[in-house]
Amino acid sequence: MALPSLDDYFPDWKEREALAEAMIPIIGRLYRKNVVTYCYGRALYNQSVTQIMKTHRYVRQVAFNELSEFESYPILEALSQLDLGPSHIDIGKLATNYMAEAADSDLSPMAFCERECAEVIGRHVPPLEKPQDVVLYGFGRIGRLLARLLVEKTGSGEQLCLRAIVIRKGSAKDDLQKRASLLRRDSVHGSFNGTIRVDEENQCLIANGNVIRVIYSNDPAEVDYTAYGIDDAIIIDNTGVWRDREALGKHLQCKGAAKVILTAPGKGDIKNIVSGINSRDIEPTDTILAAASCTTNAVVPIMKAMNDRFEIVTGHMETVHAYTNDQNLTDNYHSKNRRGRGAPLNMVITETGASSAVIKLLPELAGKLTGNAIRVPTPNVSLAILNLTLAEDTSLEELNDYLRETALHSAMQRQIDYTSSPDVVSSDFVGNRHACIVDGCSTLVNGNRVVLYVWYDNEFGYACQVVRVAQKLAGISYPLIPTDVVKQGF
Repeated sequence: MALPSLDDYFPDWKEREALAEAMIPIIGRLYRKNVVTYCYGRALYNQSVTQIMKTHRYVRQVAFNELSEFESYPILEALSQLDLGPSHIDIGKLATNYMAEAADSDLSPMAFCERECAEVIGRHVPPLEKPQDVVLYGFGRIGRLLARLLVEKTGSGEQLCLRAIVIRKGSAKDDLQKRASLLRRDSVHGSFNGTIRVDEENQCLIANGNVIRVIYSNDPAEVDYTAYGIDDAIIIDNTGVWRDREALGKHLQCKGAAKVILTAPGKGDIKNIVSGINSRDIEPTDTILAAASCTTNAVVPIMKAMNDRFEIVTGHMETVHAYTNDQNLTDNYHSKNRRGRGAPLNMVITETGASSAVIKLLPELAGKLTGNAIRVPTPNVSLAILNLTLAEDTSLEELNDYLRETALHSAMQRQIDYTSSPDVVSSDFVGNRHACIVDGCSTLVNGNRVVLYVWYDNEFGYACQVVRVAQKLAGISYPLIPTDVVKQGF
């Protein structure tokens, strides 16, 4: 058999590259009208040509279908000619459905899209009556990633709108410049995708045209947000200093503040929300919520998926976690055991509250789980190792197929990702927007005993989950197309 030549592959690549290039302005125009496009749950807006092509490649590898730019471009082109109202449209799934239907008919892409999008054609209802003001209280690792995400998701400006950050005054005279520099460049997550300008006179940062006030304060109860034109704001507290209802309630004493989200596990009776799991528990009357921890967000979706299908009898979760600011760079005093030892130099066994947090969110697992954690000398991306005993036997193929299908088609599509690459390592998941990623090549099965290896970007993936909670709290809701896409918290 003759070996394939460059003539077989390169022309095909160039054609698909041209189609992906042509998609970008169409995707951008739709996005500015609050029509957000996806491909099997992966966002297509603000993506490069190569990133769009890699998304198609991912779908071919994981969904085992023949989706390519040749199939998705005609669908996107047809969508661009329709009078679409605000919606979330998965063109990858539309294209796959069209391929299956058109194989036995002469249905055109336009006729197919008109039928599938009927409910949003001419329906120009904004996702919110007015833009939702958002304030970031704190501007550390998670705060800066939240800022990046909120600026990226500005769209037409009718959704979440980052209006201010609240920080303590630094000792440097050029404090504002230093804050801007930390937002502009990140050693782990790379450069900010856009432009940032500092307006010293008005004490604000201007990121991709978004004016972000910089407010200095040491007390969450002392800021008058209305003085900055901010009203009914959602305050996202990412300091981790205040975690119970009484302390977080100080935010609500401020003029212009309406609701609070904590980027850590809440204490007492505060609802801990993991987007995609218990988002429906958010009620219009809720004023203080917590987005739980990064590990809880990573583990709960997988635990739910496994328990729903196989029933977990017992389990142990071991978290191999990147080091955090809570640890010391070099050996020094620390109030907690072992965390005083140098983080970049040691593996550090420490406790985790994730197992008890899982039980709060999935009470059916009470008494069945234990957990521990090891901090390791990497700056980001962690790994949860789940050793589970199930109520029934399974096989490696059955289990991986189930988790792959869950990642592609379930209500937890935004939370669970799946990889079958045999050579992936932690740094490959920096910037992944899912709460967790199942490493299918590492899955172990022996009858009813299974071991799952689950990666998660404990910074960026978690920040994406926080934004989803904020969107739900703000009441943002979009029609989903195709209609067989399971509705979830966007």
